[in-house]
Amino acid sequence: MLPSEKWDNMEKTTNSRRSAFLLISVIAISLSHYFTPLSLPMLHDIFQRLYYIPIILAAFWFGLRGGLACAVLVSLAYAPHILFQWGGHLTMELEKYLELVLYNVVGGITGFLSEKEGTRRKQLEKTALGLEKSLLQQHRQAELIIKIEEQLRRAERLSTIGELAAVLAHEIRNPLGSIKGTAEILKDDFSPGDKKYEFLEILVKESNRLNHVVEDFLRLAKPQPLITGNCDVLEELHNIMTLLSAEAKRRHIQLELKSAPLPQIQGDHEKLRQAFLNIVLNALQATPDYGAVTITAAPEQGDKNQQAIVIRVTDTGPGLPLEAREQIFVPFYTTRKEGVGLGLAIAKKIIAGHGGHIEVENTPEGGAAFCIRLPENQERGSEWDRKSS
Repeated sequence: MLPSEKWDNMEKTTNSRRSAFLLISVIAISLSHYFTPLSLPMLHDIFQRLYYIPIILAAFWFGLRGGLACAVLVSLAYAPHILFQWGGHLTMELEKYLELVLYNVVGGITGFLSEKEGTRRKQLEKTALGLEKSLLQQHRQAELIIKIEEQLRRAERLSTIGELAAVLAHEIRNPLGSIKGTAEILKDDFSPGDKKYEFLEILVKESNRLNHVVEDFLRLAKPQPLITGNCDVLEELHNIMTLLSAEAKRRHIQLELKSAPLPQIQGDHEKLRQAFLNIVLNALQATPDYGAVTITAAPEQGDKNQQAIVIRVTDTGPGLPLEAREQIFVPFYTTRKEGVGLGLAIAKKIIAGHGGHIEVENTPEGGAAFCIRLPENQERGSEWDRKSS
């Protein structure tokens, strides 16, 4: 039953009970008149005044028509008492006929005022409802403006990153290559057990790390074309398992892949591999030693009968606070001291470029879970970040 129908039924039930109460009241007062001896005029005066109670209640409950209808009912019930029991007392008859007139006047005036008040109340309720809707609409518009401003800030931030990346690529990569090459040449002059050999080894590793940071800047800031083709998502996930198995084994983390047979999708397998690697690596870094990281993948029937692949990466780490869940995909936001904050931003951009989306939530066990949905077939432009947010 709809809420409006339920409300109408309740209102009908209430009106029926009120009508029955008024009818019983009029009958009870009238019977009191008829069965009370005329030798007790004081009681008759009391009963005569009691008629005003159902008349006023009828006017308040049912408006002008209700007040007049109850006054007419009272007049019809009280008139025979005047004619047949008070007959011969002209003064009393005139007084009581005047009382009948007053019954109808009171019923009419009270009903009129009640209807006027009811109309005003409905207008106020309508105005209040309109104000509530207006406030709700303004609230939604304010939220939309905040989201648009946030998107503009992100776009401005990415534009700044693009300019910075171009400068970094020019000012860092060339001298960095020279430093790395020089270190590798000098390293050949020392044996692996030598301290200088270890220092040069560190120099080469740090040069590679810095080069990776510069490359991440370029991937995030510059649009790159998708090299689309048949992509086996399950194979890419197996590749991720192979790449990260040594790190998981070193920290005694159980890295597990659970997957049903998956359909192939149209996509860039190298960029998807990079996105999966960033997400699973983030889960490994958030998981303490002797923990577990589980990757599950399964096909899903999406909207409009569109097939999709759902990949879920769950860890047993401490989970993410609300602020971190809202900012986790923002460039340069990181919860780790040694982190740069670009891996998940790049992963989201790649997933969005493939027409999919990624979400993060905390699990009941306390860890975090990244859920990726990739459509089996989707329309894409030439630039893989055209749909990124």
